[in-house]
Amino acid sequence: MLSYTIRRLLVAIPTIFLLVVACFYMMHFAPGGPFTSERPLPPAVMANIEARYGLDQPLWKQLWDYLVNIFVHFDFGPSFKFKDRDVNDIIAQGFPISLTYGFLSFIVASAIGVALGVTAAIKHNSWIDYFAVSLGIAAQALPNFIMGPILILTFTLWLEWLPGGGWNGGQWQYLVMPVIALSTSYMGSISRITRSSMLEVLNSNFIRTAKAKGLSNRAIIWRHALKPTLMPVVSYLGPVFVYVLTGSVFVDIYFSTGGLGQAYVGSALSRDYAVLLGVTILYGALTVVVNLITDLAYAWLDPKIRY
Repeated sequence: MLSYTIRRLLVAIPTIFLLVVACFYMMHFAPGGPFTSERPLPPAVMANIEARYGLDQPLWKQLWDYLVNIFVHFDFGPSFKFKDRDVNDIIAQGFPISLTYGFLSFIVASAIGVALGVTAAIKHNSWIDYFAVSLGIAAQALPNFIMGPILILTFTLWLEWLPGGGWNGGQWQYLVMPVIALSTSYMGSISRITRSSMLEVLNSNFIRTAKAKGLSNRAIIWRHALKPTLMPVVSYLGPVFVYVLTGSVFVDIYFSTGGLGQAYVGSALSRDYAVLLGVTILYGALTVVVNLITDLAYAWLDPKIRY
């Protein structure tokens, strides 16, 4: 297991490095700039601004300084639009909020999705199976940017049960609707994968052998069928965790949570390339790390993967 982990790390580290380089060049090759406006600035003012942020240096020098700041000092640099604020401050303020309800959404989607899939497979072709499949399809058909307005109309404007937005220190009233909006669509996919995987495992020869030995259904499900069932589910949960965090962009806009999504969209509209690049690298590096953890979990479930 240790050698497998080292091999995966040797792949993950260069991937993050190439991601940073690719994002840096794509941002600089995009038309316009952070200080471009309808009314051009005088050349002397523009030269002073570019010198202040190091934009007058050759592109390779800018890339080298950026790589040193990231990998040595973990500094994404100053924001081009917010005075006296750097990218690290913006990420430190918004990312914990997005991570909080994103992690809760991931837990809810995984728990309910796996439970629905296992129940539907055990009660195959019963009303429970049909209900679980229908619920999964309905949840998958409503992405978070559609669920958000529906939840606000229902629970805020109509029933007046929950606040329509804000964060307020992460109180549960402000978490319910963002968690529901983020978890529903992924919950449907997880339940379908779990159901199909469980049905395949229950028809395997080793399950028939366990039944022939007289084991109870509970022992067969928990001790023999659940672990191989979760193998394809685990491989899907890694990307789901990243999708939940990146999908929080729409949730931040609809519910005004103050998460990282609002800063990401605002930086794109205002051409604040420093913030946009920093958040993109953060999400990309998080994707690589989560996929690494998923590979390790998959290797733990199936020892054959290690070889």
